[in-house]
Amino acid sequence: MKGHFWLNLFLILVGVVIGSMAADMTVGISWLKWLSYGLEFGTESPLVLNLNLLQLTFGISIKITVSMILFIALSLLTGRVITREK
Repeated sequence: MKGHFWLNLFLILVGVVIGSMAADMTVGISWLKWLSYGLEFGTESPLVLNLNLLQLTFGISIKITVSMILFIALSLLTGRVITREK
């Protein structure tokens, strides 16, 4: 899929959104609970820069789950099938 940067970015974002929804929905189901396993990393508390006139707050947190990885791969494979040249 050369030259399809925006399509790949869109498909990755779709995979992240659907994967995070699936992870949230499967937390209570015992045989699908493994889809919600993942890692969360980032800053514990945000960095605050107070300049009296302006106060800036910086922070980042990323959570990656098994279902997000699966849905990102599935969406990229779907994009490859859609854009296949014959």
